[in-house]
Amino acid sequence: MRASRLLLNSSALGLLLAATPALAQEVPQDSAASADGGETIIVTARRQNERLQDVPASVSVLTATALQNTGATKAEDFTQLTPGVTIVTGTAEAGDTQINIRGINGARDAESSVALVVDGILKTNTAQLNQPQGTLTQVEVLKGPQGALYGRNAAAGAIVLQTLKPTDTLSGGLRASYANEATYEATAHIAGPLGDNIGFVLSGYYFTTDGWWRNTLLNNSKTVDDKENWAIDGRVMVGQGTSTQLDLKARYAEFHGASLPFNASFHLPLFGTVNPAFYEDVNKHEFNFYNNIRATNDQKSFDVSAKIDHEFGNGMKLVAWALYSDVKQDLVADGTSADFARYISNADSAVDSSVASCFASTAALTGFPVNQPGFIGQIPVPFLFAPSTGSTFGPYSPTTCDGIQYQLRNQKDFSTEVRLLSDTDGPLTWQLGAYYLHIDRKTGVSLGADTGQGVIKQLYNAPDTANPTSLLLADKFRTNVYAAFGAAEWKPSEVFTGGIALRYDIEDRVANSLVPDVTDPFTGGPINPGLAFGAFKPQNATFKQLQPKVTLSFHPSPALNIYANWGIGFKSGGFNNQGSAAVVDQNFNQFINAGVTIDDQYRKEKSSAFEAGIKGELLDGRVTYDLAAYYTRVTDMQFFEFFVGSFGLLRVVSNIDRVDIKGAELNLTGKVVDGWKVFGSFNVTDSEIKKNRSRPYTVGNKSPYTADWTINLGTEINAPINDSVKLLLRADYRITGPTWFHSVQDQERPTLFSGLLPISELNFLPPSFGNARYDVARRDAFGVLNLRAGINTDRYRIAVFADNLLDRKYIAEAIPAIEFGGSFISPGARRLIGVEVGASF
Repeated sequence: MRASRLLLNSSALGLLLAATPALAQEVPQDSAASADGGETIIVTARRQNERLQDVPASVSVLTATALQNTGATKAEDFTQLTPGVTIVTGTAEAGDTQINIRGINGARDAESSVALVVDGILKTNTAQLNQPQGTLTQVEVLKGPQGALYGRNAAAGAIVLQTLKPTDTLSGGLRASYANEATYEATAHIAGPLGDNIGFVLSGYYFTTDGWWRNTLLNNSKTVDDKENWAIDGRVMVGQGTSTQLDLKARYAEFHGASLPFNASFHLPLFGTVNPAFYEDVNKHEFNFYNNIRATNDQKSFDVSAKIDHEFGNGMKLVAWALYSDVKQDLVADGTSADFARYISNADSAVDSSVASCFASTAALTGFPVNQPGFIGQIPVPFLFAPSTGSTFGPYSPTTCDGIQYQLRNQKDFSTEVRLLSDTDGPLTWQLGAYYLHIDRKTGVSLGADTGQGVIKQLYNAPDTANPTSLLLADKFRTNVYAAFGAAEWKPSEVFTGGIALRYDIEDRVANSLVPDVTDPFTGGPINPGLAFGAFKPQNATFKQLQPKVTLSFHPSPALNIYANWGIGFKSGGFNNQGSAAVVDQNFNQFINAGVTIDDQYRKEKSSAFEAGIKGELLDGRVTYDLAAYYTRVTDMQFFEFFVGSFGLLRVVSNIDRVDIKGAELNLTGKVVDGWKVFGSFNVTDSEIKKNRSRPYTVGNKSPYTADWTINLGTEINAPINDSVKLLLRADYRITGPTWFHSVQDQERPTLFSGLLPISELNFLPPSFGNARYDVARRDAFGVLNLRAGINTDRYRIAVFADNLLDRKYIAEAIPAIEFGGSFISPGARRLIGVEVGASF
């Protein structure tokens, strides 16, 4: 189905269908009126239905009405509307999503720090964090460690989603939009009964865009940040509203688009005295894309689940579920190795064609305009060794000299949970349960030569193939997780409430290398640099953690809640590519005295978090406020590091021994008059690295990926035009404060250029001339303004919208490669203006 036809068809159907909007059926049902009427919002933040006002923790909620009025569908949208929460997503690949809540961030190649819970079921693959999850009816963003209640990988918080349940009569709805850059988005659902006490929901999602950026080498093709994403969700519920309820769900989704939309930015101040582009502020970079390889990213995901709720009738209830998930994803992209001359000579005559292709493509593109300080000379020899005829390459160049990279990330998992809980309104409520998870994960990163004959999508290609492999990192991981948990809450009076929860996790991990016993045809060394230090052996380790959580709440009146809580967060350790420690030590410490330590096994992350706050209402509920302060100590914070050198590339997870985080947050909402509300929030987070054996000189720096502050301001008007038509006006302005993306911040460090200068044609320069300084790698504060305006009736909706109306230029992420002397940076979203229509029946 062509997206344009879908838009036209949905517009016509929107004028014909009639009835009440299906999206008004929120879960829980009695929260539907909360967005406009100031009535009670019911949440499930502690695995039970309760007023948002009564939850003794910071929780941000988007009701069905708010979701509709903002157009939010994915984690990227939710976090933009939530103070103290930031996100980096899609900068490398579709499944790469890192959410930072109050200074705690997920790390690439490690587990997420934020749990995703959909209709009471914990999703286990971080690749699903930014996928649509069906027809949403409510979103809750919980801050602080939630492992004791929500389980695995909830050290920073949890995103809890509720989706549409079957309706008593046949109903449905659809929404479609068009915006610039050929951006089409459409969702549709239908729900209703299948028989007595049996109902269904079927929904679909489609999105496509050409993206904002063009590849200037490939005839300005729309191949830099283009994407197409679609999903189908099905749900069948049996016994809805009875003592025994069965909930069956299945979903299938595909993503096809581009990957790695990065540019390089160099941070070499003394080189910058010759050419200022060598010392560039990442915020001032002008993005240009000209890679000769069409970067692609393909993802297919399938999951199916079953959940049963049974009320025994004696004050107890059983909740049990099982989930199977299968996510397959890979990417193809240009390489990063041109400046290290990996493909200009070889040890195996069988790959002469690769070397010839590199020289030929460089000669043909001599003088091609690439980002400064890049320059394509007559030959691909780095300018350090051939100042007059050589080249300066960044990654993803237009020549074949940087090769091709192929990455694979496949994961299958099965999980199940059984929970027994009290089902009474007495002063004591409790729950007990157990959880099991099995994961089979296969990951690989392969670098191969580019002969100009295309790409073979597999991890290893022999020397006589179109793109012979020269570096391979590939592992198979098996994980078994066992957990037991319990919680109790005691309410001796209407004024005091106390609760305690406890969870114990055991994670058994096994890793096996999939790298064959072959050599790199270009260097004659091992195809995996770690093999130079010994054969790979199976690795195994067990990580355990007790996660308590204590909450206290004082209600001097129904409109006031003074609360405090404390909890332990946990994220399992794991394995880097074997030999990573030795590779880093040899190529950086022994060569340039880098002062960096990497371990082949990274440690578990543990956090201890305190929070105290006050929630209240004023002027008969017309003004609500939520003020909280928090302090968190993180031990062995997991952090992603990227190393580039003559060996190729290396992705590892390191540990920052101790990070202290403290901050405060204020949320205010006011109803000026009926139908007009204003809202605002402010979060400030002060973090400090207290100890870091991996890079000792970073002590005193800030937690990576953590914004110093965030501000959310907005207003919404729902004004009746007549008895059946309402005018909607909505504005959301989000300002994200300055952000560092690495533990190395305002420091000067030696780089590979420092080591190469003494043996280069520029050997008259001291090694310190090649040092880098990373004070220019911080993202500046930036603000994004989103507007929506439209009319709503019981039959249809039409609106115009503008995302990033002011077209604010900002970077989405900067990944410093410290010993490389620069950062890999990706652009943030630009202005998107469009029209949206919707209908319900």
